[in-house]
Amino acid sequence: MTAEKDLAARLLDAQVEFTRRQLTDPDEFAELVHEEITHALDDASRITLSESVSRDLIKAVAHKYAIAFPVEGAIPELVGRVAARLYDITAAEDVGPADLIGRKQLDDLTDDIAQLGLSRRLMQRILDSPATVDTFVEAVQRSVDSSRLPDRLGRFVDGAVESVVRHGAAFVLRANRSESDEVLADTMRDLSRAGTGNSVGELSSLVEPGDLEDVVVLVFEFWRAFRDTEYFAHLLASGVDEVFDTYGDTTLDELLADLGIGYEDLVEEGLRFGPPVIADMDRRGLLEPSQRRRFAPFYATQEFRGAVGSVD
Repeated sequence: MTAEKDLAARLLDAQVEFTRRQLTDPDEFAELVHEEITHALDDASRITLSESVSRDLIKAVAHKYAIAFPVEGAIPELVGRVAARLYDITAAEDVGPADLIGRKQLDDLTDDIAQLGLSRRLMQRILDSPATVDTFVEAVQRSVDSSRLPDRLGRFVDGAVESVVRHGAAFVLRANRSESDEVLADTMRDLSRAGTGNSVGELSSLVEPGDLEDVVVLVFEFWRAFRDTEYFAHLLASGVDEVFDTYGDTTLDELLADLGIGYEDLVEEGLRFGPPVIADMDRRGLLEPSQRRRFAPFYATQEFRGAVGSVD
């Protein structure tokens, strides 16, 4: 038994030293990364998404983190602090919009947005809505102060103003309905050109720091209420179903390729994050103990004793 323990200790020491050298030597670690990723992608080419995991398991995970997982107060607080820092950065910038995107690119983007089906339908809905006419009428009525007139004359003036404005607004809106795309594009161009001479800092002054905090709170409260609805749960489950309906029979390596993740990307990230993390663990004296905790249990098992036989 003593000889068996001595053999186990020597084998454990050798295994720990071997894996430590693999992880800490730059050349050996690079070779290990290439080898493991090659084997992983080779295995991934033989199994589909549906074979590797069921959609019910993914739905359960999605439900946990999107619905059941508690959203603590630290999360919106952190988001608010990040937003405040970004605000401070942009408020101090002298960079102008023209430095971020050229005039031609901005005009092209404006045209593309105006031609979107959503933009067109939204513009048509605004032009066709009775509420739009009501808004025009209310705006004009507010500008006409009839409160100083006698009651009867004041009511007559209000009625006349409403009639004229309502018919005039309806006429103008109908006349512009066929040119809604051009109206939207021209408006966006005018707004963008009006701000060309301003810096990013000047534009950001329209938003005060307190506004950011208010927006974060509002979004957080909306999200907390919305995620508890059956409607959101249905949307979440439908999203998972769509992924599996689309990629369920696709092998995992093809799925990664469709997501734009290839062999070279995986190797690059492995070599980016692996060495500094491993070096830090080794510097702190944590690497060897973690390896021993991982390997040592095997040498106390019946499988090890059966493999080496009786050593006396």
